[in-house]
Amino acid sequence: MTISSTMRAAVLDEYNSPFRFAEIERAKPSAGQVLVRIKASGVNPLDTKIRTGNGAHAKQPLPAILGMDMAGIVEELGAGVSGFSVGDEVYGLTGGVGGLQGSLAEFAVVDGDLLAKKPVNLTMRQAAAIPLSFITAWEGLVDRANVHAGQKVLIHAGAGGVGHVAVQIARARGAEVFATVSAEKKAIVESYGAVPIDYRSTNVERYMAAHTGGEGFDVVYDTVGGATLDDSFVAAKVYTGHVLSSLGWGTHKLAPLSFRGATYSGVFTLLPMLTGRGRAHHGEIMREATRLVEAGRLTPLVDERRFSLGTALAAHALVESGKALGKVVVDIAD
Repeated sequence: MTISSTMRAAVLDEYNSPFRFAEIERAKPSAGQVLVRIKASGVNPLDTKIRTGNGAHAKQPLPAILGMDMAGIVEELGAGVSGFSVGDEVYGLTGGVGGLQGSLAEFAVVDGDLLAKKPVNLTMRQAAAIPLSFITAWEGLVDRANVHAGQKVLIHAGAGGVGHVAVQIARARGAEVFATVSAEKKAIVESYGAVPIDYRSTNVERYMAAHTGGEGFDVVYDTVGGATLDDSFVAAKVYTGHVLSSLGWGTHKLAPLSFRGATYSGVFTLLPMLTGRGRAHHGEIMREATRLVEAGRLTPLVDERRFSLGTALAAHALVESGKALGKVVVDIAD
C-alpha cells in the first residue's frame, strides 16, 4: 500500500488556544528512525500544561504537534534500525516535547530507540496509556530504588496515572505495597494488590504507626509534589529509607529526611527526549512493560470515554478537570 506524503494533524499555533486541524507534509525516516502510523495517543497532564503555556520545562516550540504517548504500526524503517519490521505494532514515549513531533497526528517519525513492540494482549488504546506512566514509575522504583521482596513500599496517589502503575511494578517485584488514595478510589488500588490509605481521614504519623510500627517505609514514591513530598520525608524508614519524587520541583526543608538518615532521588522522565541521552534505555524500559503486561502483572487503567483527533481539545479538558478515571486516550485512526 502506498503511504500518503501528507497527514492530518492537530496543530497548536498559540498557547491556550484550540488546535488547528490541518493536512501537512509528513516527514520521512532518517537513519535510526521509524515511521509509525499512529492508532492511539495518550493524554498526560503535562500535555495540557504545554498547551496552556505552563510547561516551559518541556521545551516544545510552537507551532507544535503535541502528544507524548503513542501506539501504532511500523510503516517504514530508516537505515540502521534493527529489531522492528514493517507491520509491527509498537508503542512508546516518543515526542511532543523538545521540538519532537507528538502523537496527535496520523503519522510520526520517531527515534527507534524509544520504541518497543506492543503487548499482544492489549488494544492500541490500552497500549497508548502506558509509556509515560510506566517509564516514570520504573525509573524511580527500579532504576533508583531497586525495589525488591521484603520491603514495604508507599505509593502516593496510588490510583493516579503514575501511581497505579507504580503499585503494580512494586507488587510484581515482590514488595508489600501501600497506597494513599481517596475513599472512592479505594477499590482500584486494592484490585492491584495494595493496601489503601485514605489520606483525607488520617495523617502520616498515624499511617506510619499503623503499617510500619512507626519505623517508616523502605521506599516512598511521591507522584503529587508539594506537601505530599514533605510527608514523604517523614514517612521514610530510618537510615535505609529512600524517597522518590516525579514532582519534586518546589522548595522543601530536607531536615525531616536528614534526621532520619534517609535518601532522596528525583525522576525527570523527559531527559532522554530533551537531551538525546538515554533513549535506548527508554526502549529497554518499554520492553519490560511489554513483558509484565504479557505475564498478566500489569494492567493499564483507561478512561472509557472516547475521543478522536477532531475532539482532542475535549480530551485535554477532561484531563484538566481531574474527573478522568484512568488515562485519557485519543483514537487517531479506526
